[in-house]
Amino acid sequence: MPLTGRWTLTRYLIEQRRRYPQASGDLNALILDVALACKAIARIVAFGAVADAPGLGLPNGTPTGGALNVQGEVQKPLDVIANEIFVRMNEWNGHLAGMASEEMDEPAQIPASYPRGKYLLVFDPLDGSSNIDVNVSVGSIFSILRAPDDALASGRDAAEADFLQPGAAQVAAGYAIYGPTTMLVLTVGNGVAGFTLNPSLGEFVLSHPEIRVAADTTEFAINSSNARFWEPPVKRYVDECLAGRGGVRGKDFNMRWIASLVAEAHRILMRGGVFMYPRDTRDPAKPGRLRLLYEANPIGFVMEQAGGRASTGRQPVLGVVPSALHQRIGFVFGSRNEVERIERYHHEPATRDPGTPLFAERSLFRD
Repeated sequence: MPLTGRWTLTRYLIEQRRRYPQASGDLNALILDVALACKAIARIVAFGAVADAPGLGLPNGTPTGGALNVQGEVQKPLDVIANEIFVRMNEWNGHLAGMASEEMDEPAQIPASYPRGKYLLVFDPLDGSSNIDVNVSVGSIFSILRAPDDALASGRDAAEADFLQPGAAQVAAGYAIYGPTTMLVLTVGNGVAGFTLNPSLGEFVLSHPEIRVAADTTEFAINSSNARFWEPPVKRYVDECLAGRGGVRGKDFNMRWIASLVAEAHRILMRGGVFMYPRDTRDPAKPGRLRLLYEANPIGFVMEQAGGRASTGRQPVLGVVPSALHQRIGFVFGSRNEVERIERYHHEPATRDPGTPLFAERSLFRD
């Protein structure tokens, strides 16, 4: 087993590559460039409200936010800066055929002056940025896919269709979390490992080898302010949890809600739990809140590799074939037994809501 704290990310990747003697090393180099981008973003996030201070090395002419992104959300300055860092630190290395980001309407093309490679990089440069003002942990999420063969053969620009691959096709995925410490959590399809940024060395060092998600839990995370829009299976599950020891589950549950996907995922990896941002009835045009390519697929891949489960509530999220670059989807993940219970509730026949007296069963003989 690796010696915790003594293996750098570079050494970990080299050891992983030894499992595949035919590998070229391009994937390792790409992941190291992604990690470098995360280090740069961590430094800027740490400055918070003074992130525009001199000496941070921000690219000249970097936009300052305020515009609407393709999602219709107002971009914060750090959203734009983080996106710029990801693009600039990965466009030159010769490992990519294209990039796609939550903050960009269309795929980013590799400049003609740089060589092109065989991978596609998909990322959310700064997840949870709305929490920056209150100093809550935020992060960056990334996913690596193989470029289609015809793109490699022709050398053409990356098209939106190239990125529309199911999550099961991911080569690697992970996230960085910028909190009291900066961590990089990564899977290359052989389990999940966590690396903590050692500020003295400027290196990510292995601190959490072989992360596993507990199969059972007594914690769930959901935005209860949306309860009136939940579908019956979700309402049933949450009501059963809230009933506690005296209910059908026979145990007490705690509820958590941070509203930062990276922070929620990290907590679940560290101590178990289930996260729900399900499809609801609020806006029929939006079958979910979270983005399939930039959020659900990479986090889902990490969860599955750690022994957890990731789902739409109805089916494994990694099996969903994307239909659009910025597609939204319902997302449930975490401790396997709880996620499977939620899926089962979605597939069982609908039952009447016992909380609606008008339609409740009546009897002269009640317990």
